[in-house]
Amino acid sequence: MLKDEDRIFTNLLGPDKWDLKEAKKRGDWKDTKKLLGRGRDGIIDEMKASGLRGRGGAGFSTGMKWSFMPKDSGKPHYLVVNADEGEPGTCKDRDILRHEPHKLIEGCLIASYAIGANACYIYIRGEFYREAEILQKAIDEAYAAGLIGKNACKSGWDFDVYVHRGMGAYICGEETALIESLEGKKGQPRLKPPFPAMAGLYGCPTTVNNVESIAVAPTILRRGAEWFANIGTPNNTGTKIFSISGHVNNPCNVEEEMGIPLRELIEKHAGGVRGGWDNLLAVIPGGSSVPVLPKAICDDVIMDFDSLRAVRSGLGTAAVIVMDKSTDIVRAIARLSAFYKHESCGQCTPCREGTGWLSRMMNRMVRGEATIEEIDLLENVTHQIEGHTICALGDAAAWPVQGLIRHFRSELEDRIKKSKVA
Repeated sequence: MLKDEDRIFTNLLGPDKWDLKEAKKRGDWKDTKKLLGRGRDGIIDEMKASGLRGRGGAGFSTGMKWSFMPKDSGKPHYLVVNADEGEPGTCKDRDILRHEPHKLIEGCLIASYAIGANACYIYIRGEFYREAEILQKAIDEAYAAGLIGKNACKSGWDFDVYVHRGMGAYICGEETALIESLEGKKGQPRLKPPFPAMAGLYGCPTTVNNVESIAVAPTILRRGAEWFANIGTPNNTGTKIFSISGHVNNPCNVEEEMGIPLRELIEKHAGGVRGGWDNLLAVIPGGSSVPVLPKAICDDVIMDFDSLRAVRSGLGTAAVIVMDKSTDIVRAIARLSAFYKHESCGQCTPCREGTGWLSRMMNRMVRGEATIEEIDLLENVTHQIEGHTICALGDAAAWPVQGLIRHFRSELEDRIKKSKVA
């Protein structure tokens, strides 16, 4: 369990005010000029050594991602912060925006300096109306205090931050679709390569990072890479914000160490499963796009990227969706299929056609109108979608259905058999 002194987001639940005065009391903006004085390579090397993996879902090394930016491209460089947070079950970034905006803004300055960017765009989910207001007020405070803008923190580096409100499309959480939307175009993913580090926003070198990934950077640099690397498990270091929702007694956002057992996370921070642990049916451990896990696996699994991949699921955004035995698991996954059908941008045929087919088939499964043979057909179609699209939305639509068939095939078969008898 994470020690209190190792918590990065000490105001995550908002006991104190979010403003600059209170943020400085919590340690934000302390010796930022000295941090920048380490130089681009020094900052990137420290981030690599910390082992920080992106907190937006993919889990790619943050320091490595920053190092992909060219040293001198002859073009402007940009940092884009993904604050879209459209993954069902995920609500961690909005609490950072709401209660710890200065951690994000300071992180934006440091990350932008490291990648050679003089401008940063924070792409925020349009529904986060009050969060966007608070973020803009915090940016205004930072400008007024000379922390950003011309000669930011008296470092000699000019740095500007802009808030861009999205229009509610889930697909704009994908980094290249987000860039397209920023440019004023329809939010559709781009073919890669070229990757954003070579040709991103306005055709210029761009790094896209999640809110949490950027917000933890200043604290890592202040306390040192070794401190961060000693929290968690090998290759899964540091702290992580977990969003726990569903059939628990106390839904919450909580910062914990990577590798905490799932059962401990739920029982210590969310008040346990409604009706007790034995009433647990299943858990989606990383947001709606990762495969569901049955209770038998949830008993012992730990919460990090590699351990969840080993049980054929994923940490994703660490949005833990708990379902007790009152849940109609088939209907729950069908609801997710309807979501991905609705949010598909339609650019790729396997996703455009496949998500609609999955949703219609899942509705038949809910009603018990399918045949036993169609369960295998359903699984086969998910594999035709998975890995055959420009972005990962096709995978996100396929994986919940695959998890259902893998662990709850008997539920599907029983429903079909009962329907035939009736």
